[in-house]
Amino acid sequence: MIIRFNGELHRIEEYIHRTPGNLRAFVQAKLRNLKNGRVTETRFRSGEEVEEVRMEQREFQYLFHDGASFQFMDKESYEQIPVDEKLLGQGAEFLKEGETVVLNLVGTDIVGAELPYNVELKIVETVPGVRGDTASGATKPAKLETGATVNVPLFLNEGDVIRVDIRTGKYLERVNN
Repeated sequence: MIIRFNGELHRIEEYIHRTPGNLRAFVQAKLRNLKNGRVTETRFRSGEEVEEVRMEQREFQYLFHDGASFQFMDKESYEQIPVDEKLLGQGAEFLKEGETVVLNLVGTDIVGAELPYNVELKIVETVPGVRGDTASGATKPAKLETGATVNVPLFLNEGDVIRVDIRTGKYLERVNN
């Protein structure tokens, strides 16, 4: 749930209803500020009102990165909008053109993004693979088509397509075409 608290938008991460002894009941909540990501704990007394904000989730298609922001296109209206890199997080470097991303909107303001959990990317630059070296667990750096670098097993070569976990930035598996 998204609420407006102290003039800023917050997501309720978790909450507990407490009734201590012979005192009045209250709700203790962990709130994440959607602007800066800071988490705070707040107590709401019985009868205290908060403004609930309606958040809409829509699918957008990633178009390109113009150096300052990431450009997305609304799949329904074909409207193009810029999104700041802070909202996308560390997974932004793995976004491939044409990828579908769910953006969270409050009115016309973008307050968050849900990137796909993993993406398939082609290796464009790495040292040549060694045949039969699949059991050692050793890795080497590989540059992907988006410009990001991940560590991959020694047997992978340029042109291979791999699956990468966007949340951790780690190699998952090779994709057979």
